[in-house]
Amino acid sequence: MTPSPSNKIQLSVSVYSYTADFLVTMSLEDCLADIADMGATGVEILADTHIPGYPNPSETWIDAWHQLLQKYRLTATSVSTWIDSRMFKNRSLTVDEGLAILVRDIKLAHRLGFTIIRPKLGVITLDLLPDPTWRDIIRRALPYAQEYNVRMAPEIHAPTPLRSKIVEDYVALAKETGTKYFGLLVDTGVFQNQVRAGDHSDSKHFFGSLDPAAAAEVGRVMTEPLCVDPEQLVDVMPWLFHVHAKFWDMTDELTDPHIPWDKVVAALVKGGYSGWISSEYEGRRDLFRAADILRRQHVMLRTLFAQHGVSLA
Repeated sequence: MTPSPSNKIQLSVSVYSYTADFLVTMSLEDCLADIADMGATGVEILADTHIPGYPNPSETWIDAWHQLLQKYRLTATSVSTWIDSRMFKNRSLTVDEGLAILVRDIKLAHRLGFTIIRPKLGVITLDLLPDPTWRDIIRRALPYAQEYNVRMAPEIHAPTPLRSKIVEDYVALAKETGTKYFGLLVDTGVFQNQVRAGDHSDSKHFFGSLDPAAAAEVGRVMTEPLCVDPEQLVDVMPWLFHVHAKFWDMTDELTDPHIPWDKVVAALVKGGYSGWISSEYEGRRDLFRAADILRRQHVMLRTLFAQHGVSLA
């Protein structure tokens, strides 16, 4: 397959991948140093996890953040934030309240050098249908996104397939407004085609606020393989801003037992994707495991893209 002239793809790593090590065996700088050491050129963070004092970090921390990016020659790619529509027990957030949170985070993303923000919208169903306020919030945030040059990209994450009402509605809004500042972030977990060992073992950890039966059901829905055909990426390529390279394991032979990466890479090349692929490791949280497993994935990705004539930066 001949690569598209627009295939300018770079590797990033989400610091979320280091969850077991972060502030235990590794500082934020240690994570950035490791990301640079493996040859990646971008870094992604979670706002409320990796920014001390979020949403109001000190000027000292912001200066230090920029110094770290410069020191390790990394680009700030995407920052994940949340519009907590269920902040109050007796009501959902209003559009004005949700907008204030999103605009605040857009401004912070800009100050930290990010050009993409993943605003996690509150959901109302197990298949992650967003709170009805999302449309008005996003529409009213568009002028701010343009002013601060920060593109908004909600995540398409299992159990939401690519061909779904959610994706259709997001794309429809982008078309209606003609904006370049609202699109999609696709998590490759939607392409999972093999059951993972211990799939439900983390249900209590992640959904501990629910009763056991509800937690088990949420865990089952969230981890069941969707087996989405990666070729469907081509359909959403005009609105694809960012890719989360979700994975849970890599073999000694540098293959992924759960994600058909050969097909994912082929679809990205065919569709002419240009942007970041940000590794997001979500497997066993053993100390020191992330640094090794991330390198395995990057070797695999570089090899697969090279087979299509695309050299990753």
